[in-house]
Formats: sequence, C-alpha cells, structure tokens
Amino acid sequence: MTTFRRRARLALLVPAAVCVLASCGIPTTGVVQAGGPAVGVVATARLYFVRDGALIAVRRPTDAPGDVESAVRDLLQGPADVELSKGVTTRLPLPTGLPTAVPAVPAYGGATVVPAAPSGADLVKVTASDHRISVRLSAAAGEPGDPGLAAAQIACTADAAQRVADPGAEPEPVTVTLPDGRSFEGAATRCPGI
Repeated sequence: MTTFRRRARLALLVPAAVCVLASCGIPTTGVVQAGGPAVGVVATARLYFVRDGALIAVRRPTDAPGDVESAVRDLLQGPADVELSKGVTTRLPLPTGLPTAVPAVPAYGGATVVPAAPSGADLVKVTASDHRISVRLSAAAGEPGDPGLAAAQIACTADAAQRVADPGAEPEPVTVTLPDGRSFEGAATRCPGI
C-alpha cells in the first residue's frame, strides 16, 4: 500500500509542479512593434579585379547568383566608385571606352538612323559544357591592357559564379578568348579566395 500512496502523491505533485513552473511570473504581451521587417541574405557575386598588380575578389550584390554570363558582364562594367577609392582597378577595357552616345547618321530620304550601341550580349559570350567554361570577348569589348591578367580576372570570376551554382564542384577549366583571337586557359586554383 505504501508504494501505491507514493505513486498517488507523485501523480498529484507532477501536475502542480508543471503549473508552478509554467506560470513563472512573466506576463503575456501582444505584438510589439519595433523596427522594420526581417531582411534575408543578399545574394552576391564574387568579381575579380586588380589591386597593386594582383587579383583580388570583390563581392557585389546580384540578381543572378550562379550565372556566369551575368557575373562576367558585371566584371566588364569595371570597379565601382567605392572600390576605385580603395585602389581597385581592372585590366579589362572599361565601358567608358565604348560609345555611349552614338551619333545619328543621316539616311536616304532625310530620315535619321541611330546605330545601336553594343549591349552586354554584344560584349561577351559564355558557353558552359563538358565541365568546361568558355568566355569570348567580342571586338566591341575592346582590347585589355594586360591580356594575361585580364584573362585571369575573367576566368576567376566565371569559376566563382559557377561554384555558386554547384558549391561542391572542383574548379572547372576556363578558356578566355580575347577580341584579337588569343586564348588563355586555366583553372581557378590560382584565384584568391578559392
């Protein structure tokens, strides 16, 4: 009978202890308005520029993480003002060398025809197949100042974007073909931050 009484007391004490612990004196409140809504993680692309003659990785916000062609097009836009102020440069031709305001050409009959300025699609073509990335710059992109370092900027940027799409992958070989037809090939194993 003694064991039965102990169990009965324990059965009564457990719910009472739970009630005491549950009401620890903290009053309930409604919704507290404080600050704006929570913000998620901003997607970034890793672009490779040059500082003091060496490659460096720069993170930029992007709408297309993992898209190699978008990353290379962003790279071709050159360093942002804040990056320039930190000594970041590029060996790639900058968009300022491209015609931004194309002069109107009078056409037959007095009408004016405005030739199209090169778009991002006209500057670069990216192909990814058979575990290999090929990047071809068109003549509209212009000639880079230091072809080897410019090709390394493109190769590292392309591989970094590909790694966003496939995080566990090994560096893929990247072939960069410049407007004059010269090709540079390499893997991103020599890229900083890889």
